[in-house]
Amino acid sequence: MPNRLARKKHVRRNPVHESSANGHRRTRQDHALELAEDYVELIDDLIQKCGEARAVDIARHLGVTHVTVTKSISRLRKEGLVTSAPYRSIFLTDKGRLMARRARERHRLVLEFLLSLGVARPDAEADAEGIEHHISPRTLEAMRRFLKEAPVAGE
Repeated sequence: MPNRLARKKHVRRNPVHESSANGHRRTRQDHALELAEDYVELIDDLIQKCGEARAVDIARHLGVTHVTVTKSISRLRKEGLVTSAPYRSIFLTDKGRLMARRARERHRLVLEFLLSLGVARPDAEADAEGIEHHISPRTLEAMRRFLKEAPVAGE
């Protein structure tokens, strides 16, 4: 009996499928960045408001467990976005501060765009939190042009 695994099937390239796959791939990449951006933004906010960012404060703000924060901080450290030590505050690296600034600017721009469309502030704030992580640079630039704003340095 021939080995079915050894047989190769000819797969036809389908532009519609490739476009769909590219869209899904981008969404997965956006989701991976979303968590990192939320964390670095919050860490930056806590440092500005309280002088430090502690895991317990991050957990409280995000509504997650201390263990979840510890695992996420470990990943952020590996990505070069934060520095931390056990039982110490968490600090952003230059790379982390840049990511926080860009995410905050995207959020502000999306929020202002939604408000300019007449979306109620509570809805605009909630929607901007999700949209900011998944918006393409071209769409963000179109929003900026609509609002007649200059790009932020470093984007």
